[in-house]
Amino acid sequence: MIKCVILDDELLAISYLKLLCEQIDNVEVVKAFNDPKIFLNEIANLDCNVCILDIEMPGMNGLQVAELISDSKKIIFTTAYKEYAAEAFDLNVVDYVRKPIKKERLIQAFEKAKELIQNSHKKNFIEWNTNIGKTVIFTDQIVYIKTSEIDSRDKDIILNDGTAIVLKNLSFRNLLEMLPAKDFAQVNKKEIIAISSIKIFSTNEIITTIAEGEHFLKLQIGETYKGSLMEMFGK
Repeated sequence: MIKCVILDDELLAISYLKLLCEQIDNVEVVKAFNDPKIFLNEIANLDCNVCILDIEMPGMNGLQVAELISDSKKIIFTTAYKEYAAEAFDLNVVDYVRKPIKKERLIQAFEKAKELIQNSHKKNFIEWNTNIGKTVIFTDQIVYIKTSEIDSRDKDIILNDGTAIVLKNLSFRNLLEMLPAKDFAQVNKKEIIAISSIKIFSTNEIITTIAEGEHFLKLQIGETYKGSLMEMFGK
């Protein structure tokens, strides 16, 4: 269920948006505001996951409002002015919908929001059968994953305190689908590294922050994975 809050200085625009939302399955309008200051005073206490913000408003525009709440809420911008598009996407919002808003276009925006919300909920941990039974592992604790040397169907996970856990019978493909994509990268056919564990990155090698005896663990970058790694690091 998407629970949204609307902010628009025009009451007719609010009424129209509410009408559209009521026609869309699994969307509930929790509250609507026509004043940015009142919206900001109340938003932290409202049970919602999406905010629909008009950009062009007197006093405080939607871009300024979004900067204050974008860490906690998914944002869909609405505006009649196309010149705000670049600024809107700089804020990493869900979507930018031009007025007059059409129902089909709003549905597209909600679908994007739904996918982002689901991903953020399901990917802060993984749950799988391990050498110690069915186990929940929080992804922010994982520093390194490699194919088991005992059985290639299994994967060894190293946690940030040095604990090693064996995931039983799990492919890298399925494992990567369970991990947050922005936090992990496959380096070669047998190894995945947490981005936070990378110390030095070159075209052929990654030096990690993971101690291996007197040195740091080094990983060789496979040819197949160079492109995606370079893209991840903006190279």
